[in-house]
Amino acid sequence: MKQLIMIAAAAENNALGINNDLPWHLPDDFKRFKQLTSGHKIIMGRKTLESFPKALPNREHIAITRDKNYRPKFPCQIVHSLEGALDLVGPEETAFIIGGGEIYRQGMDIATDIELTRVHAEVEADTFFPEIDDQVWELVQEDFHPADEKHKHSFTYQTYRRR
Repeated sequence: MKQLIMIAAAAENNALGINNDLPWHLPDDFKRFKQLTSGHKIIMGRKTLESFPKALPNREHIAITRDKNYRPKFPCQIVHSLEGALDLVGPEETAFIIGGGEIYRQGMDIATDIELTRVHAEVEADTFFPEIDDQVWELVQEDFHPADEKHKHSFTYQTYRRR
C-alpha cells in the first residue's frame, strides 16, 4: 500500500518557518529527517524547493508549482498539483510531504501518517502547520529531547497515524 507521510518541525503555535527559512537549528531533527526520508520521494512546494542550496542526496525531489514555465536550479520532477505528485509515487512506495504550509494543508486529508517534531517554543512565523485533529489522527509514539548545547529548544518527536 502506498504510504504518504507528512514530515515537519512545528512550534507549539504550529509555526513552521519565516521568510522561507526555519526559525530554529535542531541538528538531531535534521539527522532524523535525513534518516526517515533517505531513499524515498519527497514532495514539496516550489518555495520549499528553492530554500535548499542543492538537491538533498539519495532522495527523488518532486516539486509542485502553478508556474507552467518553472525551471528548478537542480534536477527535480515538476508537477502542478498534489495529485500530479502522487501520480509519480508507485502503489508500494513511501513518499514524504516536506512542506510548505499550503502543501501540508492539502496533504492533511490524504496522508497516512505524520512525523512531527514538536518544538517546545512559540516563535514568529509566516508559515504554519495545520491543526492535527485527534478525531482523525492517533498519536502512536512520542520521544522527548531536552534542550542542550546544540539545541536551543527542547522538542518531542511525535508519530501520528490516521485512525
